Amino acid sequence: MLRSMYAGISGMKSSQTKLDIIGNNVANVNTVGYKKGRVTFSDIMSQQVNPAQGPANGQGGINPSQVGLGSQIASIDNIHTTGFRQTTNRSLDLFIEGDGMFAVSNGEETFYTRAGNFYLDAQGDIVNPSGYYLQDVNNNKINIPADAQSYSIDEFGEVTYLDADGEQQSAGTIALAQFSNPGGLEKAGSNLYRTTDNAGFGGLVGAGTGGQGSIVSGALEMSNVDLAEEFTEMITGQRSFQANTRIITTSDEILQELVNLKR
Repeated sequence: MLRSMYAGISGMKSSQTKLDIIGNNVANVNTVGYKKGRVTFSDIMSQQVNPAQGPANGQGGINPSQVGLGSQIASIDNIHTTGFRQTTNRSLDLFIEGDGMFAVSNGEETFYTRAGNFYLDAQGDIVNPSGYYLQDVNNNKINIPADAQSYSIDEFGEVTYLDADGEQQSAGTIALAQFSNPGGLEKAGSNLYRTTDNAGFGGLVGAGTGGQGSIVSGALEMSNVDLAEEFTEMITGQRSFQANTRIITTSDEILQELVNLKR
């Protein structure tokens, strides 16, 4: 069989994966805190036809002759650039200006997210849409009593409220998780990430500490997907897929001519 046919098949698979990633990005263009994906390719090992030879016996050297065998997926990356800020004027909508991620817990596992749409449950605990508890710098829940007159969150993540007597009380300081390599985080669904051995988790700190960003109350970080960029990549992915199908078609025609030689 022709090597070009198998190279075309590998190119089709790679292009299909690229289109899958683009489709997921476009589907999440309005998802709060979503980080777009990106796929990169690499070539598959090449078949050696002739090895390289150095100069010898009065003759110059020659370069190796190799035939490539197609392409493969090199990586599928999560691009953690900051999405645009949408002002909501809702106190529990939080935007991180800079680095860091919110930490939320279901009681068994801690997850991390840039989606800052939080709510109060029936007990007065701050939770995300899945009911996971927002963590403070001591890895505890943040609770606002039911009899609190009002509450606020400052740029350093400190949550304060006025109690029934009108006295200001502290409910805790919202923690931001530090990662030296956010791209190493693993997506867990529902706008959540879990840490991995390659994420470089550096612990929980308050906003503005250790290079972490500040917190803006009353705003949300939206998706960092750029539709113009995605549609451009979609066109190139589609053309790449078509070109690889043409390679397979042409290779098939050559094989057909070989079969017809017996006639």
